[in-house]
Amino acid sequence: KLEELELRKALAVERLSQIEGELSKESPFSAEYCRYFTENANRLCKLIEICEQHRQCHECKAEKKNKKAAAIPREFSFTRMREQNRELYDPFLPSHYGVSFANPAYAVKCFGTETGQLYSFLEMEIYSVISDAFLGDMEELVIRAELFLEIYGLCVGSMAESGKMPKPEEIKDVLYWFVSDYSDLENEKRVRSLVDAECPESCFFYDLIMNSDLKDLRYLYRYGCYITMNELRTAKHLNELPQETIDLMADTFTEGYRIGFEVGNKDLSKKETVNIRYCAGFERVIRKAILNFEAMGLKPVIYRASDSIFHKKGNMKIGFYGAIPNKQMDYDHREDDALFFDGNYKTRKLETLKEAYEQVKDLARKHAGPACMEIFGEAPFQPKDKPAALRLNESMQKRKVEYQRESGEMVNQYIPGEERSFTIIAFPIPEIGDEYEQIFDEIIRINTLDYKQYAKLQETLIAALDQADYVHIRGREKNRTDLTVQLVALTKPKKQTKFENCVADVNIPVGEVFTSPVLQGTNGILHVSHVYLNELYYEDLEIRFKDGMIEYATCGNFEDEEANRRYVGENVLFHHPSLPLGEFAIGTNTTAYVAAKKYDIADKLPILIAEKMGPHFAVGDTCYSHAEDVRVYNPDGKEIVAKDNAVSMLRKTDPSKAYFNCHTDITIPYDELGSLEAVKKDGSVIPIILDGRFVLAGCEALNEPFGKN
Repeated sequence: KLEELELRKALAVERLSQIEGELSKESPFSAEYCRYFTENANRLCKLIEICEQHRQCHECKAEKKNKKAAAIPREFSFTRMREQNRELYDPFLPSHYGVSFANPAYAVKCFGTETGQLYSFLEMEIYSVISDAFLGDMEELVIRAELFLEIYGLCVGSMAESGKMPKPEEIKDVLYWFVSDYSDLENEKRVRSLVDAECPESCFFYDLIMNSDLKDLRYLYRYGCYITMNELRTAKHLNELPQETIDLMADTFTEGYRIGFEVGNKDLSKKETVNIRYCAGFERVIRKAILNFEAMGLKPVIYRASDSIFHKKGNMKIGFYGAIPNKQMDYDHREDDALFFDGNYKTRKLETLKEAYEQVKDLARKHAGPACMEIFGEAPFQPKDKPAALRLNESMQKRKVEYQRESGEMVNQYIPGEERSFTIIAFPIPEIGDEYEQIFDEIIRINTLDYKQYAKLQETLIAALDQADYVHIRGREKNRTDLTVQLVALTKPKKQTKFENCVADVNIPVGEVFTSPVLQGTNGILHVSHVYLNELYYEDLEIRFKDGMIEYATCGNFEDEEANRRYVGENVLFHHPSLPLGEFAIGTNTTAYVAAKKYDIADKLPILIAEKMGPHFAVGDTCYSHAEDVRVYNPDGKEIVAKDNAVSMLRKTDPSKAYFNCHTDITIPYDELGSLEAVKKDGSVIPIILDGRFVLAGCEALNEPFGKN
């Protein structure tokens, strides 16, 4: 196989290196086509050259059985490595995006609508393998080079034969079979990277994290991802922190993971791997976290967030990543699979996914789930809606929803939900502002608040909520929320509870109580003046519920109402015609809320922290998705019985309709909250929050941070 790959590489490089010379002479192609082919031929040659260097480095290290990371050669100065990084990503940055073929609007302008979309897709697929070059994965580069050369050859042949460029359907056909033919290879590699600590990708990350000199910031450029001052300053700041602070950050992260298994009544001793997701710059903390996990008997599996058509999840990043070169570019290409999503494509993806899991089923069963260290603080992003971008039509949307559901069920078959857990924590990056260091310290404090104190306060809150038939939430001033949330009935009030007392385990920081609402009787309007969900901005987000299901959803981002509804439908409902209210929660972390106001960073906080700063409502699956039958108890010993709703209960009769594989939290901040009241069966009311302050007796301490503002 290696000999065959070497031959394919040599043939590809030989042909790629001829293209610029061919097009510099009298060419039948337009100037735009000449530029497109020349730039990408040269880009692929450069990436293959980089990949060859890194392959040799990895092979040399393996031969010497050296357990330390290969030293970065002296001639690779910081300046040289920074310049190379910039050169690779410069064409895709916002400053050059207006004339980039990755921009579908520009590609369509140059080549026409259908053809432009196809060439923009190909540009992104070549872009997606930049980091593969640094990993030394020559196979990924070769198959993209062969794809590019096939399309170039098609164009050369068509011009020679007819004097015309090939029809769009001819190019599309090449792209379709590329995706179909390599679906098995790509799924096999990806699935193995999810559960196998010995796969090349995990070994690459482990070596870099555990054996690099982290004070030599050149190590960041070894990833091959885009590196900015955010990543450099983050690494520098962490290097300056005392070891006890690093230990505190890592211990909070890993202990939350362990407690998640304990609270969820799941056996961690049966597991062997944990998926660590983090961002470039946090290696010093991740190094300590890996040591902590290894002490628990867990080996790390680490993989990169993919930009390739094979694995990307819309515009979201799942896995390791560095700086995002261009969020608008990611948004423009979030539905590139609209080129292919027919029935055969869906079937092929599912078949190869199952084959991939079958190969690693024993490893998958021993996988414990993800531990995610997220970042926040980047400038808020509001995307532009471009007609030139590829978009799934109605039938494709339905088909993709089916694929997501079926693939989710498949993953749960091999990595059972009732046996796995997760944890999430987040820290700011320097872009958050001039007070970065102070904000970083404040977030560490928030992430490590005394969970025992919160558990006691939240126990008082739950005692009141357990008496309620439903909860009534109303906004104030410009907030139009008026929503009734129906709660499950308790059959044994002394032994059961409706709400989970959430301490700092899977969702760090501490500070919420949550339940799965009863859908029947849950009615009204949820409104938030502005909110960021999955890194996208929503102005005047409004969702109307009827018997717990979304009846109508819109926002005020665009002048055109159809565009507003489509934006919410694509990025909140994820093309489902409706979603249930899967979670209702009350955030109690007023310390985080006050800090957000103090530093004026509320619009930059991740949902992980924002959801603790007021009542929040999640649309999609419940918090207990795929683990509803696992018995869970609060610290006071009461069993949590509100884990299901009418939709998730379908798993017992029609599993295909029980899950949506999405869960999006939407928070009403305290300053937009008029009242939150627990209403008993007899109609009497227990006030919980009035005008953004807790009024329930025994919860006065939650208001103390407001007085310190």
